[in-house]
Amino acid sequence: MTAPLDLDQLQSFCAIADCGSFTEAARRVNKTQSAVSMQIKRLEERLGQSLLTRDGRSVTLTLHGEALYARARKMLRTNAEILDHFSDGDLSGSIRFGVPDDYAVRLLPVILSSFQRTHPKIAVDVACMASEHLLEGMRSGRYDLIVFTQGTEQNYGELFRTEKMFWVASHGGRALASEPLAIACGPQYCIWRKDAQEALDRTSVDYRIAYTSSNATAISSAVLSDLAVGFLPESALQPGMRVVNEERGLPRLGDAQIALMRASHAYGGIYDALANHIVHSMGNLDTPPQLSEAAE
Repeated sequence: MTAPLDLDQLQSFCAIADCGSFTEAARRVNKTQSAVSMQIKRLEERLGQSLLTRDGRSVTLTLHGEALYARARKMLRTNAEILDHFSDGDLSGSIRFGVPDDYAVRLLPVILSSFQRTHPKIAVDVACMASEHLLEGMRSGRYDLIVFTQGTEQNYGELFRTEKMFWVASHGGRALASEPLAIACGPQYCIWRKDAQEALDRTSVDYRIAYTSSNATAISSAVLSDLAVGFLPESALQPGMRVVNEERGLPRLGDAQIALMRASHAYGGIYDALANHIVHSMGNLDTPPQLSEAAE
């Protein structure tokens, strides 16, 4: 009978895949770098395949490594679920959680206030910033869980919500009539900006990027102050905005895909408690009232 794979080796392998460094992975799994290197050597010998490519200080997955990574994650998750099933201890501890500020205004009060009521012994440390920065923070080990916008990085995220993107303007404002059309958006690396510009370039709409910020609150403020027209997902809409329905020939935008990403250790226990709460809370969000108003 073939012996099962070593979960400890898989944990170290996933940690290396997450951060791209043996040194950082060793810190995360609380082992020496030489111990982690030996684990990977034994894992590669066991599978008969090279799993990692080392190029100076950079470490990347081979094709066999990529095939193992998703399966190893499933095994680590299943292991955590089994331990949880037979555990009768109270959930307590701290979680480092990141969320884009696109969703923070509306979602954080809903998610965290209800979570703290049901899990008073779990402390959640929150950072709000762009998806790109959250993903980098995840790679460098600053977060346990993040919510992020897919399209920025498709790999390894757990897609749990898809929202329509809307062109928005200030109620009663004049920005929509500006020539060229003044637009407020994120920086060039923003996936929503890229999608909107590509859609606009396929139309005859004359536009200019009038206001740029990586802060979603600043973008919303520019729209509400009638400085520009913007584009936002459903959950980021705010009172005072009106949805623009095909006015000025504005094109349809691609949907926003919202996903959850975990560090390789963030399964079971307190992590599943928060992750499940996020998915449930966001999945049951009501339609913002301004969407109903815009349809009238």
